[in-house]
Amino acid sequence: MAADADVTQVEIRPATVGRWDDLRVILGPKDLDTPSCWCLAMRVSQSDPRLKGLKDDRTAFARARVAVAKDLCAAETPPGVLAYVDGEVVGWCSVSPRASYSRLATSRVIPHVDDQPVWSVVCFVVRAGWRRRGLAGHLLEGAVEFARTHGATIVEGYPADNRGDKIDVASAYIGTRTLFERHGFTWASDTSSVGGGKPRVIMRRAL
Repeated sequence: MAADADVTQVEIRPATVGRWDDLRVILGPKDLDTPSCWCLAMRVSQSDPRLKGLKDDRTAFARARVAVAKDLCAAETPPGVLAYVDGEVVGWCSVSPRASYSRLATSRVIPHVDDQPVWSVVCFVVRAGWRRRGLAGHLLEGAVEFARTHGATIVEGYPADNRGDKIDVASAYIGTRTLFERHGFTWASDTSSVGGGKPRVIMRRAL
């Protein structure tokens, strides 16, 4: 298959603790003693009691983050969804109630549009070798459906408004405005946040 050919047969599954090894493939380093994001940057603050005081101990801090990520997968509502092609895990999307993301809930740069309870899509990760095949769209649709089955009435994301320009791979995790528009989201608000040198906007989809 050509690297730029879209994948059409994609399964989206919640990132439960039973799929922990698959989440590790997407988010984890080879050595669990190596610090990794684990998609916790927006969700867990440095003052979280599970991490507090460990920053200076690289190994302890890394292991604590692993434990937090695994605990999230064991929760009643998993922290996101995984994408599979022919049984192989190829991507991840973080989606949860906005209130569960500690940094997002109190963000000064990504405002609350209103007082309605919303779910937030904050991160996409597609494995190298599987990018540019439309998987982000499958992940976004899967995230929306996951949120819907857990009672969400509004889903929002915070992509870069790149206006057709390319954004670097390191910033692509937030998605683009065009991606969200293709999947039924509409502009809800500007923000003072920037991603990949581009302004970020709040995009919403009512369910």
